[in-house]
Amino acid sequence: MDSRKLVAAVGVVLAATLATGGCSGSAGGKEERTDCVRIVDGATGKKTSKCMPLAPEKDRVDVGKPTFSRPTSITNPLHPSSQIQQVIYGGQVGGKPFRTEFTLLPGAKSITIKGEQVKVRTLQYMALSDGRIEEVALDWFAQADDGSVWYLGEDVFNYQDGVVADTDGTWLAGKTGPAAMIMPAHPKTGDVYRPENVPETVFEEVTVKAVGQTVPGPYGPVKGAITVTELHMDGTREDKVFAPGYGEFSTGKAGADLEAVSLAVPTDAKPGPVPGRLADLSAAVRTAHDGTTDPAAVRKVRAAWDAYRTADRVPQQLTQQMNRDLDSLAAAVKARDAELARGAVLRVAQNDLDLHLRYEPLATVEADRMDLWAKQLKVDAAAGDAGAVAGDVTSLELTWERVRQSTDAGKATQIDSTLRELRGAADRKDTGTAAKSVPRLQAALAAGQP
Repeated sequence: MDSRKLVAAVGVVLAATLATGGCSGSAGGKEERTDCVRIVDGATGKKTSKCMPLAPEKDRVDVGKPTFSRPTSITNPLHPSSQIQQVIYGGQVGGKPFRTEFTLLPGAKSITIKGEQVKVRTLQYMALSDGRIEEVALDWFAQADDGSVWYLGEDVFNYQDGVVADTDGTWLAGKTGPAAMIMPAHPKTGDVYRPENVPETVFEEVTVKAVGQTVPGPYGPVKGAITVTELHMDGTREDKVFAPGYGEFSTGKAGADLEAVSLAVPTDAKPGPVPGRLADLSAAVRTAHDGTTDPAAVRKVRAAWDAYRTADRVPQQLTQQMNRDLDSLAAAVKARDAELARGAVLRVAQNDLDLHLRYEPLATVEADRMDLWAKQLKVDAAAGDAGAVAGDVTSLELTWERVRQSTDAGKATQIDSTLRELRGAADRKDTGTAAKSVPRLQAALAAGQP
């Protein structure tokens, strides 16, 4: 995930090149080496004459050719890509609330590497800054026979004001560069591997710092985690934690840029009905979303939130996010700042739906997310915010991609048709037509529901 943030930060295609020259290893210059990946200046996006401080080749565990007999069954506990349905991350990046939905898509696809077809699972990475779409990527993973997990590329789309600004960071194994190990089968302290190894496009080198750790998970301690340090294209390093049942667990640190797991399903799923206090919270949030300038509605959400978190266990990350977003909403309403209120109430509603993931099937929560984005689209269209409308439509399309296959054919056809209408209106920046299409989308979403 961090390579994508670096791409977005510098706003350019990463331009480091693999060359030969007098670049020495990181072990105090004792090991001479002939490869040099040039450091990219973070401010300008241009490669420099300096070589990245790469680890000695002898420490790399990703130099062998992987064998893929059952590649779509990804069971590595530290990167369980085919076992996890969805992971939600929260935190802050660039001083703004940051949120990620990392979702396993249905089916498999094939990627050809040197004449060999390798089936991969696709995970959709959807990143939102201040509740709004910022980046989307389709990531392709496969597990080798020894249990290591390999990264076979990604399609990246970076957004500005609701529309695609560039596709920097896109790469494909077998075409742009080689497959890259993203998690060893049995990582050990000192292991080195390159999750992205296309120097003219993307490049990362990871060193395992510690294994066998216990970390505080969303609903209790998680054993068997590892900490790694990741070397980025600008020569900086960043620590990451990976944990069993979650995969990537946290990036960065508190007080600075941070992305950390809020919860994951099925890892954190709990059988049983939705708690009554959570249902009360959701009802209050829906009312506030329909009238974000009403201070009384905001007070009701706060009271419902306090009652729920007293009655049920809530992950620390989600608690911090909800408190932050409710404070922002209350301040925006008090200041009569409609634009800030629209963003804050959206984030509050997103947090509320995340809490339902523990108790309801993912498909049910995704349907509610579709409804949320439809309501948000109506609000943003009424405000004449073409950028927000474009982003709302994109968020609808991405959520729909995750659930379309499991939707009744007739209902799916209706939703497809309405989303095409909305896409056309968004592309034309026609917020009026978009607003008129929302009721048809809501009717299509509600079709067949009791």
